Amino acid sequence: FIRMAAISRANIRLSGSHAGVEIGEDGPSQMALEDLAAMRAVHGSTVLYPSDATSTAQLVSQMADQQGIVYIRTTRGAYPVLYEPTERFAIGGSKLVRSDPNDRVALIGAGVTLHNCLAAADELDREGIKARVIDLYSLKPVDKHTLREAVAQTRGKLVIVEDHYPEGGIAAAVMEALSTEMQPPRVIHLAVRSLPGSGKPQELMDKAEISARHIVAAARRLYNQ
Repeated sequence: FIRMAAISRANIRLSGSHAGVEIGEDGPSQMALEDLAAMRAVHGSTVLYPSDATSTAQLVSQMADQQGIVYIRTTRGAYPVLYEPTERFAIGGSKLVRSDPNDRVALIGAGVTLHNCLAAADELDREGIKARVIDLYSLKPVDKHTLREAVAQTRGKLVIVEDHYPEGGIAAAVMEALSTEMQPPRVIHLAVRSLPGSGKPQELMDKAEISARHIVAAARRLYNQ
């Protein structure tokens, strides 16, 4: 169906609401952990992954005017609203949620992992490590300019975090965008690398090593290199 829609250039909007280990007790049979890869691979598709209610509402509105197949991945759990109602979200953009002239590492996430990145940045700040946080809400097309700026500012030290299998998701989008850089970035990629079970969302994210404490540990390793 989706492949044929792409071939015929149909305008279709798709939403995935039960994604990643974040859905918790429903278990692995209900966890979409390959959806971003599958939808990014569709010819001419647009793939979006908002992190709060404001960005979700804005991007749903943007979807209405976008040509072709558009997929939006939403987060099931209740998380803080990060953006003011007046904030605008362009397809192909991203948000620099936290930045400082002294940033020495960049934390890149979307959806639930953006919240984990922000919690990690708070802890790193207490340790004297400035961390840039990027909300990569548009995975296809992706914001190459902001990613390249992050590489330049942090000397290529990136922690990419996703509630998704390692293949084809956020990290793949980032590395494809940076593939022409003369100096490849030093990346630690945190993703779901084994078949998850059933449990509380925070327990499952911690077991998958995509929780805030694992992001902090990864950022420390890069900072000390």
